[in-house]
Amino acid sequence: MPASADARSGNRHTAHRWAGFLRNLGHRVAVTYDWAGSNADILIALHARKSYASIEKFHRLRPDAPLIVTLTGTDLYRDIHDSHEAQHALELATRLIVLQERGIRELPRPHRSKTRVIYQSAAVNVRHAPASKNFRVAVVGHLRQEKDPFRAVSALKHLRQDANIEVIQLGAALTPDMAREAEHWMQCEPRYRWLGSKAHAQTLRMMAGCHVLVVSSVMEGGANVICEAARIGVPVIASRVSGNVGMLGNDYPGYFTLSDESRLARLIVRAADDTVFYGKLKQGIKARKALFAPSAERRGLQQLLRDIQRDKRFR
Repeated sequence: MPASADARSGNRHTAHRWAGFLRNLGHRVAVTYDWAGSNADILIALHARKSYASIEKFHRLRPDAPLIVTLTGTDLYRDIHDSHEAQHALELATRLIVLQERGIRELPRPHRSKTRVIYQSAAVNVRHAPASKNFRVAVVGHLRQEKDPFRAVSALKHLRQDANIEVIQLGAALTPDMAREAEHWMQCEPRYRWLGSKAHAQTLRMMAGCHVLVVSSVMEGGANVICEAARIGVPVIASRVSGNVGMLGNDYPGYFTLSDESRLARLIVRAADDTVFYGKLKQGIKARKALFAPSAERRGLQQLLRDIQRDKRFR
């Protein structure tokens, strides 16, 4: 199961979570960054393009063995459209996994029948208990361009200065430029705090203390932070991009047009001031909660392996 060597990578967390599920189902699992040719009956690759070397090698050395490729956001919404390696990985895979229901739409039609949707999950032990003083907005995730990380703080300029609304941002800056921009925003916007990277348990507690989570991503394969918010009960305001809609559902009421910070600002104010609308956000996120349960993710992996075992090619 190749995974990013970066311990902060969402793919790496997914790899280790899946490894735990598969071990509990009685399988022996090794999590590696590159598959070096060791004995394996099946390969589950996370990220078509970045794991291509392992995918190609496994197919070449084990042509009759099952090869599963899990597609990330950059795979679905960029790489499979312009990377020969990612496109070839789709061809080589005997099964594909997407992490939300709209991901299948991005695939060429010949590959859709071998694709399964497995939502990521979150095990949480905190409940939604927002602070009562100010309406607090959380932005959670490492600071990188694909996340459009400063859209929420940019939206603050469209709010009245006396509005009791604040934004807290959690996540490491992955480039010096991102760190400088976050520092700049703190200097010019007193209602914004960038708190950097925190331990996962602390991040969940802080998110549980916020009224809403903003997910402003440009592209998403299936944001794990949405899973966490749903399991905690934190309403989400999200950019209307395919990956977010695939996680939250087409009828979810909390979408804004990508990069439209004035629309985002109006949604934040509405959530803060309109209890009926806020209740609809709460109800909408609750309706998705079961999708992101660890038991559901484990069943998805188990069913995928059963499908492979029934496939005559692998008997």
